[in-house]
Amino acid sequence: MPDNYDDIKHLTRPQYDDLHSMSMHDRAAQFSPFAALVGYDDAVAETARLTDSKAELTEDEMSELNANLNRLLDSLDEQPQISVTYFVPDGKKSGGKYVEKQGVVRIYDSYVGELVFTDGVRIAVADMTKLDFMEELQ
Repeated sequence: MPDNYDDIKHLTRPQYDDLHSMSMHDRAAQFSPFAALVGYDDAVAETARLTDSKAELTEDEMSELNANLNRLLDSLDEQPQISVTYFVPDGKKSGGKYVEKQGVVRIYDSYVGELVFTDGVRIAVADMTKLDFMEELQ
């Protein structure tokens, strides 16, 4: 008994008067992957993304930061090159990340407590964890 479908190979596809032929695009769409939970992969990726918690500074770290900040404020006219490490809160979940910024501070905005760099970046003093002068790091 042959299993090569010789008995039906010569037949054509059935045609119905009340149904039109499906286009190749629509026919292919039937076999495309189906995402039952739309957004689930994004939610899992967001949950898996790690964030840091904001660390509290010790008294020694706080006094060193204050001393360097006062030194910076006294020497703003000289435009020293500095490096600042600060905490950026995450917009989607608790925690955030620590970022380092190098540059020259234009002004200190005492009204909101921010350093304003020459490139327009603003960093809140409350978010800062470390401030170093670049000439001392070399």
